[in-house]
Amino acid sequence: MRRPLLPCLLLLFGALPLYAQDFPNKTVRVIVPWAAGGSTDSIGRILGQKLAEYTSQQWIIDNRGGATGTIGHAFVAKSPPDGYTLLLGTNSTFAIASHLYKNIQYDNDTAFAPISLVAVNPQILTLHASMPVKTAKDLISLARAQPGQIIFSSAGVGATSHMATELFMNMAKIKMTHVPYKGGGPSFQALLGGETALSFVDAITVAPHAQTGRLRALATSTLKRTPLMPTVPTVHESGLPNFESVTSFGLFAPAGTARDILGRVNRDVVRAVAANDVKDKLKAQGVDPVGSTPEELTAHQKQETAKWGKVIREQGIKFE
Repeated sequence: MRRPLLPCLLLLFGALPLYAQDFPNKTVRVIVPWAAGGSTDSIGRILGQKLAEYTSQQWIIDNRGGATGTIGHAFVAKSPPDGYTLLLGTNSTFAIASHLYKNIQYDNDTAFAPISLVAVNPQILTLHASMPVKTAKDLISLARAQPGQIIFSSAGVGATSHMATELFMNMAKIKMTHVPYKGGGPSFQALLGGETALSFVDAITVAPHAQTGRLRALATSTLKRTPLMPTVPTVHESGLPNFESVTSFGLFAPAGTARDILGRVNRDVVRAVAANDVKDKLKAQGVDPVGSTPEELTAHQKQETAKWGKVIREQGIKFE
């Protein structure tokens, strides 16, 4: 005798875990693999505050910096795949670090489940005011006349501030000398104090000092000008066609996390970065909100990995 269809369906679905329906039912921890106070930390706190509104649960930021973000990534890779430990990573780590570090404790391609591209952050090619150049073309001419004599700072080997300058040198066929610092803050202070001549720096950091004349903003690293500094041309406009370098921020979970949990978080994240108050807060810091499908984040990661791997090989960059 055939059993009634409805009771069978109820029995079937009753046997499945209702992940998304009751997720989250406790605090969600978002690992930021950088020190507190940086762009990733700030974006994470803005996003977490909004997600807490949507879910009625706390979303806390846990800063675990070091080794170009790989310490934080390794922690998440080893965390339970239950949706309660997530990673807000940057392309410094999910696309660049694997080309520089020989002994990373996880497989970057298989250890994480993509959720969403959250935002991208343009940087400004910035010079100390004492430098005798006014444009990116002037800088290229000076560097060609003085190979290796111009000193640039970065937040560390493999950081996006470093890679942007390497891409600039690669495309312009020039040579400058790199001095890495332990973070964006020390690198910027070196530039501000005249210890180094130039660096790619976040627009929100540069803007007030460019207004006072202590620093000179030459060009923006994205293909389009940033609304925060609309009078600053792009590198693309300034003589290096198709130059583009951004810091991108993506949200990941440990591999093996249930698809319906990933889907729930993705929907909430996309909704959050589209909210007017979140967009306003991010744009006030010079950050462009995105929001994407998991597949779009995967495609972005692959594209960035290939791009920066090529630059690292051609420039002969090694982590000492």
